[in-house]
Amino acid sequence: MSYGNERRAEEMRAIRFGTDGWRDIVADGFTMENVRIVAQAIASYTKEKGRQDEPILVGHDTRFLGRRFAEEIVSVLTGNGIRTYLVNDRRLLQRLPLVSSTSLRVVP
Repeated sequence: MSYGNERRAEEMRAIRFGTDGWRDIVADGFTMENVRIVAQAIASYTKEKGRQDEPILVGHDTRFLGRRFAEEIVSVLTGNGIRTYLVNDRRLLQRLPLVSSTSLRVVP
């Protein structure tokens, strides 16, 4: 491991999830690089479970860079051959837990 990687590993914090998503501060722990890491982990897990043919619904809130982070997740997932749907309905985006409950009704 090079010095730069050792230092990066020391600086990385654990990614924490709450009841309906990732909990962190934008540009601190919630970075584009970490978004890619999480998206790749989701893609790898999906493939490992043999569910890569099932679509994934990607939602986001309306805060700063929310849409851009969601687009990056879609990019990583589609790059792994996984079909995705990016939520565009503003009513759902204003109440993000509706994305979770809607996806349960759409995808059994």
